[in-house]
Amino acid sequence: MDEIIMRLRQRAKENPKKIVFPESTDERVLAAIQYIVKEKIAQPLVLTHDNLEPEKQEEFANMIFERKQAKGMTFEEARELIENPLYYAAMMTKCGYADGFVAGATYTSSVVIKAAISCLDVDKNLGLISSCFLMAVPNCQYGENGTFIYADCGVIPYPTSEQLAQIAISSAHFAKEVLDFNPHVALLSFSTKGSAEGRWVDKIKEAVAIAKSKNTYFAIDGELQADAALVPEIAKRKLGNSPVAGKANVLIFPNLDAGNICYKLTQRLANARAVGPIILGTEQPCSDLSRGCDVDDVIDCTAITVVRAQKRA
Repeated sequence: MDEIIMRLRQRAKENPKKIVFPESTDERVLAAIQYIVKEKIAQPLVLTHDNLEPEKQEEFANMIFERKQAKGMTFEEARELIENPLYYAAMMTKCGYADGFVAGATYTSSVVIKAAISCLDVDKNLGLISSCFLMAVPNCQYGENGTFIYADCGVIPYPTSEQLAQIAISSAHFAKEVLDFNPHVALLSFSTKGSAEGRWVDKIKEAVAIAKSKNTYFAIDGELQADAALVPEIAKRKLGNSPVAGKANVLIFPNLDAGNICYKLTQRLANARAVGPIILGTEQPCSDLSRGCDVDDVIDCTAITVVRAQKRA
């Protein structure tokens, strides 16, 4: 198993947190929870339709109704949402009854993300909910010894320049705070520094400028083709000095098509570990899961959620 994954699991064990699992019928989730309990990675709370507490349901429904009534939601609709263990789990996290939640083995990503947006607080410093994957590629000399962050692969289909900048900042923050490496952020394109022209290239350039204006602690560059971002020799050939080209470890994709396709290709063709999608931009930590996840994916998303919760404590 990749060293960074083992390190995350070990860090989780140092101060295990309460993590809610709303998918009690999924065999992969149940097997992962057995391991999590045995290894003391987290304190799992498993929800079923039968163990939702009526008093908390009323509390949570009132809170959702207060947030959503201006958009036309009725209290009955809010109460119906809280009958769903996923929304109950998200509200447990919001209200401090749990430190985070992990879901997505049976729920689609869109449903999990909608629950997070509806229930959790948005980080005021970021102002945007997005997602990333931790990619661990075996026998790879690029990135951070074969480790990368891919973003956004799960939330925003066609981000604006401002949104791309925020995705880059969120991903860099995750890389530094959770994975403990210095982010070198590449905004990817079919163009490297003007080798092509057009509105798609202009959008990437604008995003880089916006991100640079908002941060001072990580290296960022773009627009870069993938080979120029990753391979030192090609970086030298295609462009001059760059703080990122040839050493990128955080890859920001121009849209959800590119991000989702590339993470799945990397996972399957390079036999890479793909952990996530990890939801970024919320005050309270949570992780989505691909419905194609395995037991280790559930364990590793849990470990990451625990480590993120430790940072908030």
